[in-house]
Amino acid sequence: MNTTHRQFDSRIRFDWGATGAAAIADTADVAVVVDVLSFTTTLSVALDAGIEVLPYRWRDETAADYAAAHDAALAVRRSEGTEGTVSLSPGTIRAARGIERLVLPSPNGSSIAYTLQSATSICLGASLRNFHAVAEWITRQHPTAVVAVVAAGEKWPDGSLRPAVEDLWGAGAVIAELVETCGPQSLSPEADQARCAWAAIADRVTGALRDCASGRELASIGFADDVAIASEVRGSTCVPTLHDHRFVDASSTGCAR
Repeated sequence: MNTTHRQFDSRIRFDWGATGAAAIADTADVAVVVDVLSFTTTLSVALDAGIEVLPYRWRDETAADYAAAHDAALAVRRSEGTEGTVSLSPGTIRAARGIERLVLPSPNGSSIAYTLQSATSICLGASLRNFHAVAEWITRQHPTAVVAVVAAGEKWPDGSLRPAVEDLWGAGAVIAELVETCGPQSLSPEADQARCAWAAIADRVTGALRDCASGRELASIGFADDVAIASEVRGSTCVPTLHDHRFVDASSTGCAR
């Protein structure tokens, strides 16, 4: 890999997807995964409810064994959800009862987090619900950290990366908060452009999420409420931190790997 793509000379970095995460995170102190529709939004809702989340690759034949090995419930695919089941849809988490630990697979944010757990010292999950809490925790606990912010993106039918604008906005929101303490000189040009993208829609988040391609897609298949939950800007103070293969809330404990 060309080393110039790894943004080594910047304290706050930004890139896309699993390959981008690998490029910018292995020499960072903190990696922040952003998957607004819907992994990191659902993650924040789960931690708000006291449910630990284990990230995993897409829900293949090994996921059930992984859940059993960790004494966890396994989320079904969103399309398979029925009354009483839990899926990637954050509304199903809010309705859930009796779940303490959940394996939450997704091909994007969850898969990236699963990969990053051995690649960086600290891996966090951020959405538009908790970006302020995540950035505040980083600046309080690790004020001189090198931070890699990863927009998960989506997949085209052929498996290639589809940059999803909602993840650009979410990443930019985290970066904008970090700039308040780190200063703009700490940003890579890529991170600065993500910050600018967030600034362009920060005062109209609900409409922007509803109208973007991913938001329209979810609404068309009956999950408009997922978009509404993702639009709850600063609605959560949780800081999802990957610790011992599971996301826990570090907001009150300061814990990290």
